[in-house]
Amino acid sequence: MELKVLQIREGNGDAITSPASIAQSMSEEGKADRELFWVLHLNTAHKIIDKELVAMGTLNQANIHPREVFRKAILNSSYCMITVHNHPGGVAEPSDNDIKTWTRLRQAGDIIGIEVIDNIILTPGGEYYSQADRK
Repeated sequence: MELKVLQIREGNGDAITSPASIAQSMSEEGKADRELFWVLHLNTAHKIIDKELVAMGTLNQANIHPREVFRKAILNSSYCMITVHNHPGGVAEPSDNDIKTWTRLRQAGDIIGIEVIDNIILTPGGEYYSQADRK
């Protein structure tokens, strides 16, 4: 799946057009000392309508369930979403649990009609992993 160009306006007026720009705009979130999981809710023009912190975990894991991930997306009438979480240990590669979670979220999104267009991992050092970039 290819990441669609995002027309998301930041405070400085620059549009986010890639996973790299999302990683850059959320670099402070990548420095958290425990795993945090956010969802960026997007409208049909791929503009962010909400940035939601869905879960706060421990040093190396966060409990993610589709029920929490999609609750506010449904209320916001989100067209699609991007998930973002950090790896405090500094490794940007996804774990087996990350892959399982992403697969489950994509399946849930397919059922309810809210596509997950990317899953991004941030590290304290500024490195990132984008599932959309890797496909």
